[in-house]
Amino acid sequence: MSAIIGLDVGGAHLKLSRVTPAGRLEAARIAPCPLWRGLNELEKAFASLEAEIPPAASFAVTMTGELVDLWTDRQTGVAAISEAVGALVGRDRLVFYAGAAGFVPAGEEAAHWSAIASANWRATAAAAARGGETGLLIDIGSTTSDLIPFASGEVLARGTDDAGRMAADELVYLGVARTPVMALAARMPFGGGWISPMAEFFATTADVFRLTGDLPDGADLHPAADGGAKTTAASARRLLRMVGADLDAQTEVQAHALAAWLAEAMLRRLCDATALIMSRPDAGRAPTVFGAGVGRFLARRLADRLGLMYRDLGREWSEDEGLAAAAADCAPAVAVARLLAAR
Repeated sequence: MSAIIGLDVGGAHLKLSRVTPAGRLEAARIAPCPLWRGLNELEKAFASLEAEIPPAASFAVTMTGELVDLWTDRQTGVAAISEAVGALVGRDRLVFYAGAAGFVPAGEEAAHWSAIASANWRATAAAAARGGETGLLIDIGSTTSDLIPFASGEVLARGTDDAGRMAADELVYLGVARTPVMALAARMPFGGGWISPMAEFFATTADVFRLTGDLPDGADLHPAADGGAKTTAASARRLLRMVGADLDAQTEVQAHALAAWLAEAMLRRLCDATALIMSRPDAGRAPTVFGAGVGRFLARRLADRLGLMYRDLGREWSEDEGLAAAAADCAPAVAVARLLAAR
């Protein structure tokens, strides 16, 4: 077997990893892929990453992109993405990750579409669980957060699809870049009062974490809400618009205070989800948090807040500091490649 390429086809990003047949990580990269605009965006994202793919590589694919409103339902989305990926890489060397069912070869995805749909979280948790430890995967990305307990090599998720996972707080639709600010809180402290944020797409969490100084390089790959600059001043202007204010010397200070409060509101929401999962009898006592995703700085903060041990998942997969960081950012893509190598 040649190299194994892991692909995570999301609705907003395409993530790629390359591992050796023995499972050693060689590369991990991410590219913007606004799939809601059309499948041509997947082709463009793939072309930007294609230099990482050697001849005769095998491909392991997971996805969440079937959720975008380009398609009328998830089954149609799985079929369209599967066909598009097959056209890009060749169907004879392609398998799809189908959750608890494992990998299914190209040509059989239609029979397993519901298991293939949005299974990338399970791939990451299954790869993390292979060490046999008791842990809680907290993968905080640009758009969503996955919180998945595991123990003794088993994934202990209660939900199997997005609806079930949201009901169990194993999927929280908050991320550190693309989440609209109006989704963070029903009211916000500003100017001495509580203001309900405008129900408009004026600012995102990228603006919040840019103002707090937490936003990592490369975490914000899509245009800002207004298509404007990605500077602290521009982020302050967008955030202030959420509460009906303009940017000046006084309100700039208030914008930073508001960003800090919103960051704390998001952390509280994730702490509540973690507490709920840890209250389950099967979750294990005081598990180690394994942080992944571009927002894993919040996973570390959460672990500190709750008195839990913390380990960076990327460092579990590579001793090279730069490669470990990329692996954590692209965890589902790395996970499916590692799982296929271990099969």
